[in-house]
Amino acid sequence: MLLIDKPAGVSSHDVVAAVRRALGGKRAAPRVGHAGTLDPFATGLLLVLLGRATKSQQELMGLPKRYETVAQLGATSSTGDPEGEIVLTGRIPPAGRVLPTGEIRQRPPAHSAVKVGGERAYRRARRGESFEMPERIVTVDRFDERWRREEPGQGLLAGFEIKCGSGTYVRSLIADLGDAYCVALRRTAIGPFEVADAIGPPARGENWAERPPTGPALLSLDAALALARQ
Repeated sequence: MLLIDKPAGVSSHDVVAAVRRALGGKRAAPRVGHAGTLDPFATGLLLVLLGRATKSQQELMGLPKRYETVAQLGATSSTGDPEGEIVLTGRIPPAGRVLPTGEIRQRPPAHSAVKVGGERAYRRARRGESFEMPERIVTVDRFDERWRREEPGQGLLAGFEIKCGSGTYVRSLIADLGDAYCVALRRTAIGPFEVADAIGPPARGENWAERPPTGPALLSLDAALALARQ
């Protein structure tokens, strides 16, 4: 298993494809997958699975996650992130309130990979279809507002730290505050695995088959599962 620090502007699938190329391409590389998607605008920890580690995908996806996010207050986004249609409302979610934790009901964003009627929701949303996302029960262990401040040219921003269970959408947590959306999102941990130990994805032309990564970013499957099960 590889700990990869995904940059903004690329999808999780792009990172998997880059690792596959660095290991020799489709014919030469082992099977490659990942344990938990990050939105293209988001950054942070992505668990990339190689070979037989892909069979442990579901167990690793079930680990809790930790995030840091910056929210724009007084505005909404059709996608819950900077890529959507932005509407400035000027209505500011109140500061100092107790944010929801525990088991909560959440409706994932329409622009998400959740399947609705057998198709990814984001594909239906891009076609302009009208449909309702099914609610789900998710677990939020920590949801703390750390700061809020006015930024020149950006308006009022707020920073949050979130620890949550698998299947939780941070974009929905922020949107449910009121008029707010995520402008930045970073996953800092998945279970015991920390983004501080991760490396960037391979550059185009980089050969990991001959010069594989070393250090804490590369774990054997046995070591990874032992940590995950502690």
